[in-house]
Parts: sequence; C-alpha cells; structure tokens
Amino acid sequence: MSSEKILIIEDEKKIARLIQLELEHEGYETDAAWTGTEGLEKFKSTKWDLVLLDVMLPGLSGMEVLRRIRALGNYTPIILLTARDSLPDKVSGLDLGANDYMTKPFEIEELLARIRACLRMNQFYADKQDDELHFLGELTVNEKTREVLRDSQPIELTPREFDLLVYLLQHKNQVLNREQILSKVWGFDYYGDTNIVDVYIRYLRKKIDSSFSSPYIHTIRGVGYTMKE
Repeated sequence: MSSEKILIIEDEKKIARLIQLELEHEGYETDAAWTGTEGLEKFKSTKWDLVLLDVMLPGLSGMEVLRRIRALGNYTPIILLTARDSLPDKVSGLDLGANDYMTKPFEIEELLARIRACLRMNQFYADKQDDELHFLGELTVNEKTREVLRDSQPIELTPREFDLLVYLLQHKNQVLNREQILSKVWGFDYYGDTNIVDVYIRYLRKKIDSSFSSPYIHTIRGVGYTMKE
C-alpha cells in the first residue's frame, strides 16, 4: 500500500470526493481544495507527492495555479484535469510544466495508472537530484548550478555564504550550534573566532530574509541557529 500524499484541486465537489475515495482506497493520503486560491495555499503549506489540478477553477484558474507553482521552482508532479478536449489547453498546460493531463469524463483506473507513472518518474529523478536540490517554502537552492531563488527572484551569494546556506538547508528544522557550523562550513582546522558564524548568518539574513515577510533563518538563543518556515 502507498502512503504518498496527493492534493486534489477541483471545484466539482462530487468529482473531487469520488477521486478522494478511490485514492484513499488505494492507500494514498489526500486533501481537496475547491478554488485555485485555496489550492495554492494548501499546496504551499504541505509537502505533496502529486497534484490533480482542474483547469477550470473559480478565482485563480488551474493554469495560473500551475504557473505559480512552477515559478516557485517546485517540480511536484501535476496532472491536469480538463473537461475541454482541446489541443491548445493541453499544449499550454504541458508548456507551463504539467506532467500529464486527463480529459473528463475519465475512467478512474486510467487516472490511477497515470498517477502511478508520474510518481515512479518523479522518484527516479528525485533519487538523482536529492543531493543537489534543496527546497524550503519559496526558497530553492541548486547545488550543481549554485543558483539560489526566493519567490523566483535570483539571489547572489559568495561561495562561503552559499556553503553556509546549503548546510543549514541540509539540516532544516534542526538546531545547529556554532561549533557544528564552523566544523562543517569552515573546516575542522579553522581556529578563528566563532563569531564569524554570527557575521555570516547576518550576511545571509540580509540576502535571504530581509526583503520578504517571513524569515527562514531563526536564532535559538543560547544555542545556535535553525532554518525553517
């Protein structure tokens, strides 16, 4: 049985409920949203393994939700659900980063097969990229290209700032003391002042947090630092 988490963003509540029941029967964890705005908020608040996204939604359209998710640098698999069997919709969705699409009405068995295929492919890439890509809220860090994005805005970091950020992200939600950070980021042979950690944390905060409403870098008084939403 599976334990992957699937978000259903669908304004037709009967369809959403039917999909939920079928997915839960297969062992998936699910949640549902009825509007694009609610769906986007739920997406941001939890880590999902896959999203089923209706194209025609009140408020934000499915295409706009898809665009905003991909603009965050997030590549969670997304399957579009559309009542319109038109080529432009499908092309637009795939161009915006959708992984697949289903045209209503559809057979639930085919939807389940598409979901399994998307999850398998995503796991294949995740196994290859887990050590290179780091995500926290709207923050995306690519170790291979040394790119840093927050809310789609590129952030320039020095090599030491970048190494510090990666170490914090590798241990997000954990409290790290200055000695741990020093030994991993500056090396075991560093004998300078431990205050260098505080100095670089300030540098990082200025670049990563100061222009945004919610900080990711937090001070744990008397202990050290942690990175979390």
